[in-house]
Amino acid sequence: MSLEFPLLCLGSLTALWLSLTVVLKLLSAARVWLLGNGGLVRPERLGRWAVVTGATDGIGKAYAEELARRGFSIVLISRSQEKLDDVSNSIVSKCGVETKTIAADFSSTDIYSKIEVGLKGLEIGVLGDKQVGISYSYPEFFLNLPDLDPFIDTLVNVNITSVCQMTRIVLPRMVERKKGAILNMSSASGMYPVPLLSVYSASKAFVDFFSRGLQAEYKNKGVIIQSVLPFFVATKLSKIRRPTLDKPSPQRYVEAQLRTVGLQTQTNGYLPHAVMGWVTTALLPAQILNRYVMGVGLSQRSRYLKKQKLG
Repeated sequence: MSLEFPLLCLGSLTALWLSLTVVLKLLSAARVWLLGNGGLVRPERLGRWAVVTGATDGIGKAYAEELARRGFSIVLISRSQEKLDDVSNSIVSKCGVETKTIAADFSSTDIYSKIEVGLKGLEIGVLGDKQVGISYSYPEFFLNLPDLDPFIDTLVNVNITSVCQMTRIVLPRMVERKKGAILNMSSASGMYPVPLLSVYSASKAFVDFFSRGLQAEYKNKGVIIQSVLPFFVATKLSKIRRPTLDKPSPQRYVEAQLRTVGLQTQTNGYLPHAVMGWVTTALLPAQILNRYVMGVGLSQRSRYLKKQKLG
């Protein structure tokens, strides 16, 4: 019997399977980026209060303002009480919702009992966590990092320990009520290794894996846990002053990201970032991406050190 006919059938089935896969992915993308989640992120659907860490600047402040605009009462958590008061007063004035503030430095590990007391008795519908975070001052080889030992402790406390602890505090009540959403801010730097930012990149990969693992554990209990992996957003931390299509303002990013809640366990949060994520992880071979990222880091490191020498 000739193999021509079976091979022809196999080729046809493969082409059909690939076509169906592409169509399903396009339909899924259209649902996320065009239709959104139908206004899922509302206090009447998730719970009255939203807790936002790192709520006084950048993406964290944008989350607090957008969630307040949607009707949530807001708990603002950050280091500076003065900045917390400024943001709180602004939100109350613009949105007319109730606010609470908790001053806490996430580089320390003795803050969580204070946070637990501050959140006690609140019906928490959303936790926007890890809008606070720290990275390197400049790209650098691991062993050359200034004050390496305390730097490791601080970065782990701020970028990793705080995610676990804040989840521990708010998740039990969400499970009891069978509703709520935890939005953990990872980074595109956690999607692949970033040489010369290795500790930061690894910490963001932890946030991503932790969030996706928890979603598998608690999805059937009515709780949404989402890993959010943005590329660059125009914030003080990124040192980008002017928003562009691929580097949106915090407000634009947050509005887009909240439309993905409940639709994607792992999200880049913003359509141009989703395209960038697909290109870097699905199209580019890992070796080429690693070489490119290393080259960018070396260039940035060289410019920084040269500027430091010039004084």
